[in-house]
Amino acid sequence: MDAKSDYDFPVTRTEEEWREMLTPEQYQVMRQHGTERPGSCALLSEKRAGTFTCVGCGQPLFIAGTKFESGTGWPSFDTPVEGSVEESRDTSHGMVRTECHCSQCGSHLGHVFPDGPPPSGLRYCINGVALNFEPAGD
Repeated sequence: MDAKSDYDFPVTRTEEEWREMLTPEQYQVMRQHGTERPGSCALLSEKRAGTFTCVGCGQPLFIAGTKFESGTGWPSFDTPVEGSVEESRDTSHGMVRTECHCSQCGSHLGHVFPDGPPPSGLRYCINGVALNFEPAGD
């Protein structure tokens, strides 16, 4: 699947609006398909019950119970909230990978790999700067 245009998503913003609402690192990752430094995200060690949401639009992306320690340095999940994450082919950096992005605003989240735990067998390797965490009960 090829990447969609930024205007093919329900939540759209101008580049100026994105730059105003995101930190420089978030903008580089989420809008320019960058990657945060491994091990740099505070959410890497988050273990409470709750929901991980998209910084760009607030859509729920992953339930905390789907998070696991992959040893990669990025938050990893085995299953997204149904319909929240879309995939596209990424041929950057001389390799073929599957990019994942928010289905509501198109923000780049990370990549998905076929080496995760059961039951899905998938590892959604997600840039923590693209996520907010909402603890259960808040």
